[in-house]
Amino acid sequence: MTILTGKAEARRRLQPDGFGGLRKIWQHRADYAYVLPAIAVMLIVIAYPIYYTIELSFFNTPPGLQLRDKIFVGFDNYIAILTSPVFWKVTSNTLIWTLGSTFVSFVLGFACALALHRDFLGRGILRAVLIIPWVISAVAASYIWKWIYHSDFGIIGAVVVSLGWAERPPNFIDNVSTVLPSLIVVNIWREFPFAMIMMTAGLQTVPDQLLRAAKVDGANAWQRFWHVTFPHLRNVSTVTILLLAVANFNSFIIPWIMTGGGPSNASHIWITHIYELAFGRQRWGVAAAYSVLLFLILMSLGYFYVRALSGNEQKDGSK
Repeated sequence: MTILTGKAEARRRLQPDGFGGLRKIWQHRADYAYVLPAIAVMLIVIAYPIYYTIELSFFNTPPGLQLRDKIFVGFDNYIAILTSPVFWKVTSNTLIWTLGSTFVSFVLGFACALALHRDFLGRGILRAVLIIPWVISAVAASYIWKWIYHSDFGIIGAVVVSLGWAERPPNFIDNVSTVLPSLIVVNIWREFPFAMIMMTAGLQTVPDQLLRAAKVDGANAWQRFWHVTFPHLRNVSTVTILLLAVANFNSFIIPWIMTGGGPSNASHIWITHIYELAFGRQRWGVAAAYSVLLFLILMSLGYFYVRALSGNEQKDGSK
């Protein structure tokens, strides 16, 4: 009898309980009450704007029409975007901007972190100086670099002319072929200190005993870096690259303040083009469709970022 009762109890536990989730919520109702205000705020400031943007992307909103009188057009906004030559030009600019800024910022920051990892006189001062571009306001940095690049009053043009390298000051941000590389240089200048900080923190985790053991075994500096240091930095490198990529893909201040997307859309990236469509041309439906596409791309990058963090936590937990 006892055996039959035990089997019945085990069978009851294995069967799905439709009210199990609700019962657990009720048992922990006090815990949920504490986080309820935060959940409500997230729904108001995050969930509802996402929902409304997705909804608005299926409507046409002519400039002279109020939003409450918007016209349902289905997927026409998405079709118009994907068939527009401006979309592919802006997408190309965005990819060049994101990949160029991310790669060079990471490599430069990594090199600075390696150089500053050794003890030498004035290392602390040099670290503080290299961090300055990152702590300066992006708005202030944009205006400073806009003046530096100025074709008539810029310091670069004055130096080039005074040294006799050119008869006239070069035109950096008003030239279609040079505007995007010039903006990428500014973005790299602002971002590489972040990569330097992240990689410096990663270098602190490399075990000294492994480096000493590799040196005793006859490994040179490159072999110690490739076989000992770099494997310990793989996870932090992935996280740093993903953070830089997300920030660059969603970057707005530098390209908008310095050029406004010009000349001839040569420096327009996705986020600045969305801003111009929405607040410049008042094409809210098309801008919303652009925003949905951008949201999906950033969510994909966020997925890989969360996976990288989860991999780090599992690796730390297994030690």
